[in-house]
Amino acid sequence: MTLTVGKAFDRLFGADAPFHVVAYDGSTGGRPDGLVIRLLTERGLNYLLTAPGMLGMARAYLMGDLLIDEMNEGDPYEVLSLFGSGLVAKRPSFTDAAELAAFVGRAGVHLPELPQTETPGTATRLAHGLRHGRRRDADAISHHYDVSNAFYELVLGPSMTYTCACYPTDTSSLEQAQAYKYDLVARKLGLEPGMRLLDVGCGWGGMVRHAVRHYGVTALGVTLSREQASWAQARIESEGLAGRAEVRHSDYRDVTERGFDAISSIGLTEHIGIKNYPSYFRFLRERLRDEGRLLNHCITRPDNRHGGLPARGFINRYVFPDGELTGSGEIVRVMEDEGLEVRHHENLREHYARTLAGWNANLSKNWDDAVALTGLATARVWGLYLAGSRIAFERNEIQLHQVLASRTSLEGEAGFDLRPLFEPGVISQLG
Repeated sequence: MTLTVGKAFDRLFGADAPFHVVAYDGSTGGRPDGLVIRLLTERGLNYLLTAPGMLGMARAYLMGDLLIDEMNEGDPYEVLSLFGSGLVAKRPSFTDAAELAAFVGRAGVHLPELPQTETPGTATRLAHGLRHGRRRDADAISHHYDVSNAFYELVLGPSMTYTCACYPTDTSSLEQAQAYKYDLVARKLGLEPGMRLLDVGCGWGGMVRHAVRHYGVTALGVTLSREQASWAQARIESEGLAGRAEVRHSDYRDVTERGFDAISSIGLTEHIGIKNYPSYFRFLRERLRDEGRLLNHCITRPDNRHGGLPARGFINRYVFPDGELTGSGEIVRVMEDEGLEVRHHENLREHYARTLAGWNANLSKNWDDAVALTGLATARVWGLYLAGSRIAFERNEIQLHQVLASRTSLEGEAGFDLRPLFEPGVISQLG
């Protein structure tokens, strides 16, 4: 039997899969009442065959070769959830395997042109600098964060905060949860009037402004994104915080000041590379005074056996070039090996899933404006990325850990009370 695209789908996933495939060759597959997937071109088939899974599907979708009926492009969570639970390849029989091999052979498999939103392959990126060298780090950050401030305003909302929020109640809004997160960090750091805070990887300056406004500190933030630094410094000026708050367009390694009372690192560790953890935490420890505190907030893996992100995966190619993740245990180990005393450690995994749901809702609500700002392909990438990440957090495939440590003095003074309390703070009655 000569297989059609529809029949090949049935051989791989079963005729009872919760999808109805309508292919360019006129064939169909899957359940007639299933979610309709339209494979419009032979090029789309080649994307799927050359990169099975999320990457191939994303390429076909971004190039307009694959459409899914009734999918909310700004929030494709329901569709991606269905793919994860209902599209599992079956082990083919000997006969089916032979027919599928013949089908692939007839398709003349080759990799078509890649979407313009996909970053170059690893070999090409290496030509632009060493992995996690200063130049390449700056390029990677620019690729992700310099999409446009206007686009991020649509997705993130008024807080302009692109890190995991912390929801004090089930009914808290995204904005309330982001404010609560900043306040939680401030309380863990023990901020008080007159202290000096360094916020590395500060984004649009949310932590800097919160700490200055509510805790009376002076704060310095640094970011590799020129767009972020410009936006943040303008907001500092407009809020009357100049002189007490500053955001620099700078590599964190260029900070020469020392003696900070506290350092926050919120969402930066993912970008620096696992092999650079020792030098990173050593550098931050050197910027603290004795009894000063460091809070590291970052995405982690649920184990410590694996590191990095798949170099050929969707996120590394489309969203976070050179991103690397490892388990929280590895982060704790390196912090301790570099002379920091870990005092508190918690996982906010479920909070990040809620945060991503809020960002997807914003993107969906502002879809037409987002497409006008960035183009359809980039907006589609963000819909897939946010919804896919939400699912990963929900399924415990990735986590979010806050690790609090101190630069304990040679005399053993860590600067903590016997039972430090992080509640209540200036923003404790949100709900």
